[in-house]
Amino acid sequence: MNLEGKTYVIMGVANKRSIAWGAARALDKMGAKLVFTILNERFRKELDKLLKDLEGDHDIVVECNVASDEEVERAFTEIKEKTGGIDGVLHAIAFANKDELQGGYSETSREGFHTALDISAYSLAIVAKHAKGILNEGGSLVTMTYLGGERAMPNYNVMGVAKAALESSVRYLALDLGAQGFRVNAVSAGPIRTLSSSAVGEFKSILKEIEERAPLKRNVDQLEVGNSVAFLLSDLASGITGEILHVDSGANITA
Repeated sequence: MNLEGKTYVIMGVANKRSIAWGAARALDKMGAKLVFTILNERFRKELDKLLKDLEGDHDIVVECNVASDEEVERAFTEIKEKTGGIDGVLHAIAFANKDELQGGYSETSREGFHTALDISAYSLAIVAKHAKGILNEGGSLVTMTYLGGERAMPNYNVMGVAKAALESSVRYLALDLGAQGFRVNAVSAGPIRTLSSSAVGEFKSILKEIEERAPLKRNVDQLEVGNSVAFLLSDLASGITGEILHVDSGANITA
């Protein structure tokens, strides 16, 4: 797939294990121009090291704290000034306090619930609000979810509820933006060792379970997921919107 001449915004690269980084690698290999957002300057040094491994020259890095409406608006104004327009956005941002992923869901604090839903779900809506103004014709938004948004899973708790809200947001945003020709989809990735997954209890046992029961008898990696993100962002998926694409070796289909 050739994506030369296309520009995509990547939100959520924390380190080389990030699913967002897998998507960046995939899009880079296909010739796309990439714009990266970071939470703050603390993440710039790590990103600068990663960018050296890409084939293209991706020099636009913009700070964006999705917990602030003003920050999101400012970030996309800056992106518009520096690019003139974009073809899509990967929203790979989620957060819940580690304590909220332990014990039972009934112990979830009000503050913890608010934080998880705000950063992990509402942020897609505010990003879409400001991204749609600079999307080129046929533009696409893709976000990242997990099976815990569809089924109750141990040690996922409020993040599962946040992912459920995120998946519902995908459908409502697809309806909202569809009239403008913009698409909104999500990729539900299988468990991968990332900074976020390190907070999930008994994560190693989840990886082992996938190897035992998934049809492909293995786990997926960041680049496999990234290739699927690239597909949904590209014109090859021009007729797909409001969908949740599972990239998990088929684990979601098994009982």
